[in-house]
Amino acid sequence: MILLTGASGFIGSCLLAHLNDIGKDQIVIADEFERKSKQQNVHGKRYITKVHRDQLFDWLQMNGHLIKEVYHLGARTDTTERNHQIFHQLNLSYSKKIWRFCADFQIPLVYASSAATYGLGQLGFKEHHHILEALQPLNPYAISKNNFDRWALAQEKAPPAWYGLKFFNVYGPNEFHKGRMASVVFHAFKQIKATGTMKLFRSHHPDFADGAQSRDFIYVKDVVSLCRYFMEDVPQSGLYNVGTGKARSFQDLVKATFKAMNVPVNIQFIDTPLDIRNTYQYFTEADIEKTIASGYKQLFWSLEDGVADYVLNYLEKSSGK
Repeated sequence: MILLTGASGFIGSCLLAHLNDIGKDQIVIADEFERKSKQQNVHGKRYITKVHRDQLFDWLQMNGHLIKEVYHLGARTDTTERNHQIFHQLNLSYSKKIWRFCADFQIPLVYASSAATYGLGQLGFKEHHHILEALQPLNPYAISKNNFDRWALAQEKAPPAWYGLKFFNVYGPNEFHKGRMASVVFHAFKQIKATGTMKLFRSHHPDFADGAQSRDFIYVKDVVSLCRYFMEDVPQSGLYNVGTGKARSFQDLVKATFKAMNVPVNIQFIDTPLDIRNTYQYFTEADIEKTIASGYKQLFWSLEDGVADYVLNYLEKSSGK
């Protein structure tokens, strides 16, 4: 039996679909489940039971011996939220309980970390364990993720295999509920549909032209494939980057969206909002040498192919076209 937390969220629901696709339906899903905007993410998917996240550990006291794999993807992910206590409770304390459960029952664990832990990338984007103390995350969300990574590495009692996956910029289906935190592809599709144009943040950094700000964009289908790879192939435990290893500009991303929608490119630039301007990342690129060296051989979706698949097979269909 598999335990999946964050199952009605973006990546969690895509992982649930992937598990179903490979014939796995003995799954316990955990989340808050009250938000109507997320309920369709689990609609039609196969699982045994769903447990509210607040009741999960009571449920595990009675049924924990049945669980053989744990994917812990549940988290508060809003990078603009400034209340440290929310992140301490949901991203740190809750994750520690998941870890201890897996350690006690000797269950392999895959959990979501974040590339946001790297901050502005002053120390690069390589998942060296020894640099965690020196990393400078830029917001409470990223701090909470780095704090859990540090805590996990310090534990003497651990799951038999564990993987903290540092997700870079993930895009793909089932992210409609994320609002401001949804991917640029999602926002571009909505803006282009409504206005025929897309607004991108103007650069406020002398080394970057407008629209040249770059990220390691990874399609969610690659992310769930990697989650399953770590659980099945069981490489050495530790932290791993989950990105493509190739940064692309926001302008590239939006042009790919225009092309997939068959709409002429029309990009406008606006000032970066003041509340995120001082902590804005201008460049991220995953070093995936460790992931590849561990044995992962599947090719990644290209940016153009991933955007086209997302737009044509998900966004266009959900928009009623």
